[in-house]
Amino acid sequence: MNEIKISFNEMKKVLESLFLKYSFSNEQAKILAKIHAESTLDGINSHGINRVPIFLNYITKGLVKIDSTPTLVASLGSIERWDGNLGSGVLNAITCTNKAVQLAKTSGIGLIALRNTNHWMRGGTYGWQAAEQGCISIMFTNTAPNMPAWGGKENRIGNNPLVVSIPRKEGHVVLDMALSQFSFGKMENLHLKGEQLPFHGGWDTNNQLSKNPKDIMASGRALPVGYWKGSALSMVLDMLATILSAGNSTYKIGQKGDETAISQVFLCINPNVFSDRQLQEKLLSEIIQYSHDVSPMSKEDRTYYPGERTLATRLKNQKEGIPVSSKIWEQILLLSK
Repeated sequence: MNEIKISFNEMKKVLESLFLKYSFSNEQAKILAKIHAESTLDGINSHGINRVPIFLNYITKGLVKIDSTPTLVASLGSIERWDGNLGSGVLNAITCTNKAVQLAKTSGIGLIALRNTNHWMRGGTYGWQAAEQGCISIMFTNTAPNMPAWGGKENRIGNNPLVVSIPRKEGHVVLDMALSQFSFGKMENLHLKGEQLPFHGGWDTNNQLSKNPKDIMASGRALPVGYWKGSALSMVLDMLATILSAGNSTYKIGQKGDETAISQVFLCINPNVFSDRQLQEKLLSEIIQYSHDVSPMSKEDRTYYPGERTLATRLKNQKEGIPVSSKIWEQILLLSK
């Protein structure tokens, strides 16, 4: 795959112009451009710049409603249920994260369950968002069925991304993981580069475990993390997102043909309800240092806490430019004309 380097500001400017062309308001276009550019800056091209053409296709097909905003359906104390009204998944998720943070700052904890929304792109975006506002977060979403439940042949469960973030002065801890061994976005990115997966990532069309992203995408059957454990966790997250939001389950989403009208949960906790923030920072550093202070498997290896490599990638790309597939960038420029 041929790559070119694009500055963050240039990417944001081009994307903002593109989203304006698709009738988003000035404010919406700025937010969407910023989020997609930030994800790409952090090295998550699969859910940043690479995802833009798919997002625009969903708009063209009428699956993403540009004029829709999320609405409150029910509330009880620090728990609320919202309807995304099929609006932009990014804009809906930003709104619900801010609302969960607001509830957490008032009550110590805030939970927003959201139904009828669309793909939130990089889930970690909202973990960083909560951490920047001083809150711990636990967030997850269901998806269309794209993995077999353990022991089954056909896809029945989703790779349901899970995000956990913890604010920290020396660098926020942000776990952002799909429940497939590799996300389909990651596999697509490696396929564009002509690279194999480092470990088995799913089954090919002959029901054999494979490291070839093209073969796995052809079968559409990803491997759950932890095998049967990941399969069970996927089911539980789907259940929680569905019952708390009274929205669609992976089963119902799969019947739609396109991944839309999904269900999500945004849980935020304010750690400042305890007057020992300095102790919390010390304990976090203790855990991280203990993990860092270990002999590596090989000279090139070392250990990282969740989010550490993202920060390093961000700094590198800010300095050197963001590597982007030339094919993808040409497509973006063509769409923006």
